[in-house]
Amino acid sequence: MGSPSASSGAGDVEAVRAAHLEMLSSVVASGEQEPWPSTPSLTHSYHHAFEGFAAELTEEEAAALSDHERVVSVFRDRALQLHTTRSWDFLDTQSGLRTDRLGRRASGDVIIGVIDTGVWPESQSFNDAGMGDVPARWRGLCMEGPDFKKSNCNKKLIGARYYGIQPGSAAPTSSNASLGAVTAAMTGSPRDTVGHGTHCASTAAGTVVADADYYGLARGAAKGGAPASRVATYKVCTMGGCSSSALLKAIDDAVSDGVDVISISIGMSSAFASDFLSDPIALGAFHAHQRGVLVVCSGGNDGPNPYTVVNSAPWILTVAASSIDRTFQSSVVLGNGNVVKGVAINFSNQSLSGDRFPLVSGAQAAGRYTPVSEASNCYPGSLDVQKVAGKIVVCVGTNSMVSRRVKKLVAEGSGASGLVLIDDTEKDVPFDAGSFAFSQVWAPTWARRSSTTSTPPKRKYGCFPGWFRNPTAVILPTEDVKLFKPAPMVASFSARGPGGLTESILKPDLMAPGVTILAAAMPSTDKADVPDGNKASAFAIKSGTSMACPHVAGAGAFVKSAHPGWSPSMIRSALMTTATTRNNLGQPVASNTGAVATGHDMGAGEISPLRALSPGLVFDTTAKDYLNFLCYYGYKAKLVRMVSGDAGFACPRGTPSPDLIATGINYPSISVPRLAAGKAVTVSRTAMNVGPPNATYTATVEAPAGLSLKVLPERLVFSRRWTTAAYEVSFASARASKGYAYGAVTWSDGAHSVRTHFAVNVV
Repeated sequence: MGSPSASSGAGDVEAVRAAHLEMLSSVVASGEQEPWPSTPSLTHSYHHAFEGFAAELTEEEAAALSDHERVVSVFRDRALQLHTTRSWDFLDTQSGLRTDRLGRRASGDVIIGVIDTGVWPESQSFNDAGMGDVPARWRGLCMEGPDFKKSNCNKKLIGARYYGIQPGSAAPTSSNASLGAVTAAMTGSPRDTVGHGTHCASTAAGTVVADADYYGLARGAAKGGAPASRVATYKVCTMGGCSSSALLKAIDDAVSDGVDVISISIGMSSAFASDFLSDPIALGAFHAHQRGVLVVCSGGNDGPNPYTVVNSAPWILTVAASSIDRTFQSSVVLGNGNVVKGVAINFSNQSLSGDRFPLVSGAQAAGRYTPVSEASNCYPGSLDVQKVAGKIVVCVGTNSMVSRRVKKLVAEGSGASGLVLIDDTEKDVPFDAGSFAFSQVWAPTWARRSSTTSTPPKRKYGCFPGWFRNPTAVILPTEDVKLFKPAPMVASFSARGPGGLTESILKPDLMAPGVTILAAAMPSTDKADVPDGNKASAFAIKSGTSMACPHVAGAGAFVKSAHPGWSPSMIRSALMTTATTRNNLGQPVASNTGAVATGHDMGAGEISPLRALSPGLVFDTTAKDYLNFLCYYGYKAKLVRMVSGDAGFACPRGTPSPDLIATGINYPSISVPRLAAGKAVTVSRTAMNVGPPNATYTATVEAPAGLSLKVLPERLVFSRRWTTAAYEVSFASARASKGYAYGAVTWSDGAHSVRTHFAVNVV
């Protein structure tokens, strides 16, 4: 990658492409290109937000290219992963503010670019009835394909692009470091063939659709966070994965097209994180941010372990996932009259006959020579069909390698009439079993409700209580449970901080609904997904940080529409400092384990879009802050100048110094990765007044025992709007427990509360 690029006309574009081909020719020897084409294969050329290209190269050619004086980095084209109604009403309820009053401030001039699997344009969520003309600044395209016409775009869905294998390119051999290879052939159309992109786009900015539901569940008005905003989609993924080179091209195009917010529910696995200038999402987002575009990314689904959060660059708004006040209950009625409440989505008609079905544990139904531990977990091939047929099989979830979907397929394939899964993990995320009778229950509840004695015996693989004879049961179809408490709660799958690349930036940034989210989808063509007697649903219920990300993108667009002059950093700050850390019981938000959630679980807390419209103060992280960050992190000044295009930039003295990241970057949160006994760490921040003039803010501190904090000055006085004031926070350990400690500094003028959360690692 080279330096940032100005927007180009058609002639300039060809000139840039020619320059890229010339650079390629300098490292690709013509006699060594067979069986490749006689000219270097240029897959993508980036020339809007930044300059660069994707090409097919051998390891040797890639190494030679990396030594070129104009090249910042060379990296493989990796296959990235997708991070897969009521939610917006729940957020409004949590804020305590009037949506109809504040929502009038939103306009339709904000454009959200969704980089994902494409779009299903026929969805009513993209109906443009009543919308005004497309903003004149829009420069994007509505690309056509065999199943997608320009007429599929409208005043709501204003753009649709797709990225496939370029003409003349071919799949490289294993000896090649392919910078332009795609793992699976793209459909030659912007149309969504997965459903993920449609769901995300409608969550961010879907039009209000009355009486939306998923086969009767979650019925209500479906809407996006910014229903007045426009949507442009960029298809870079299929079921086989996402091409990082195509994603970079999509970011480049989106910035040139004129989007205001980019939503990316895609990322690398936390086990294979790249440094900031070799990560295609971080690199593209950096240049988008330079051009005034807010980039929102999912934090990943590798939780709940620490150091799993991805997309953690400081110029990216990184999102964790939470639950909402709705769940889906699937109860098991036992033959002894007891009812065990579980969670699942199933549309089974098992209960219609009034019969009870025999219960059999996986251990009791083990096939010949099959270990009991495998049969108890419904391991593939472990069950004896004759012992299972027509019965409800009861399995456990002690083997994490066997997913709920696999267990369901094993039980169904063995002829079982239903499956009860005893598993305390993922209990916050109902599994969709379709028409198969399924319920997930908690081990203590199952043992208590299914027992006929006060003290059931202990069995290592006792997924089924063997202490009463001829047990029977029936699994009821799913029903909505509304106004569920407590909510929100950090989702079990949501990736946790600290960030693997640096602990000096507190990630994730904030949290948004990502569990059982109803939104638009492509109608399923698989009969197994459609309950008997129903047509394919136009909506789907999905969970993941993929679903949380477009919530924040929509909230960012909502704030942008009310404050069009705000920078991406100001919008991020407003969303973070106004986030809530209390649930609908008025208690601290908890993680999926029940423990109080920390900044590494939920960031600043759950978004409150309405409060973010009037944050009082904001922390504007500047371009210089980000360049200094790269210096502190360890990049050379020459490389930073090339990335930024700022020929006069010089790294601060004393760099590289990772410790200076925490103290010198004007971020709306604070992370101190190392606080030693007897040695204080002082962090500086600068706040900007975006509220009324003549405002005085006073600081209050939340800190755990043993951690000493001092804020200087304790009062910030602003005579006018847009003025700034600096302050310092000094941390010292006074017999604090080792490890991370969490708290916050809150500034208040009586009308606004500006909360800056922190994480301090006491060593």
